Amino acid sequence: MKHVILSAVSVLAIGLGAAQAEEYPAKEIQGIIQWGAGGSTDTVMRSVTPHAEEALGGTIVMQNMTGAVGAIALTHVAGSDPDGYTLLMGAENPLLYKVMGLGDKDYNDFIPVSILARGTPLVVANVDAPFDDYAEMVAYVKANPGEVRFGATGPGGLPSVITAMINTVEGELDVIAVPYDGDGPALTALQGGAVDVMPAVLGIAIEGIRAGTMKPLAVFDVAETDKLPGVPPVTAFNPAFETYLPWGPFFGVFVPKGTPDDVVAKLSDAYAQGVANPEFVELMENRGFELMGISGQEATDFLTKWQQGTTWLLQDGGHTKASPEEFGIARPGE
Repeated sequence: MKHVILSAVSVLAIGLGAAQAEEYPAKEIQGIIQWGAGGSTDTVMRSVTPHAEEALGGTIVMQNMTGAVGAIALTHVAGSDPDGYTLLMGAENPLLYKVMGLGDKDYNDFIPVSILARGTPLVVANVDAPFDDYAEMVAYVKANPGEVRFGATGPGGLPSVITAMINTVEGELDVIAVPYDGDGPALTALQGGAVDVMPAVLGIAIEGIRAGTMKPLAVFDVAETDKLPGVPPVTAFNPAFETYLPWGPFFGVFVPKGTPDDVVAKLSDAYAQGVANPEFVELMENRGFELMGISGQEATDFLTKWQQGTTWLLQDGGHTKASPEEFGIARPGE
């Protein structure tokens, strides 16, 4: 008789668990944004999430949690219950935490709900620079070592990664690195003639290109973008770049590992619908971002390739505090 009662209780517990999963979300969901109000990540998350809420049939309360280059928010969410009620809304930075000495956790401790969109890198030049495309720039730099000035924004930033990518693929180029406090000041310097070349993200550079105050040399992607018709992808000049591309800053929503599969599926479906919403599509188009909306294994593969390529490029460029090898991060292609 006792065995029968225990079995009945077990069946009841299973039934309740299934019912709870079907009811998700049964309460408010907390969305922790890695960066401050008004930044790119904040803008993207506050744009897409209302559409995801509608699809999910629940409420997601967003909170900005800043500090330690996003590591405080990541650590907070990593330590939360893996029940789908605490989301991390972040960008690419955590994939560099370990090698840059910023933390011992990264997106490998999470499940990607959705990689929403990514920026498209490109290399732009001053309009008076004596080269008009990527191949001409490389040839000019090799013929005139120590003459061309490249804008930079510090280790780990987009310019440092793209410059390291160029040096890895083409061989070390002898250029002058001119540091600035961010892409904006560097692009202003480019337009004023203080630097000759600047790796940048399309969304920041596109207005200057359209206005004719800077010229694009190549899009750092595997295909041309419809936002800059006629500007070749860098792989058209050198296919070896395919090892590292597609690459770029990205935005994603994550939950801690251990979150139930059905909850992850509901969240992923909701954000997939959010990414497809015309208002969000328009925002991303206007800002020069490529829509992705990927989840599951596709998202995991993207994150793995991004981390492998970026950490090893920074390692080989002398910008890391620890080798990727220490954390089991394989070199691209290995």
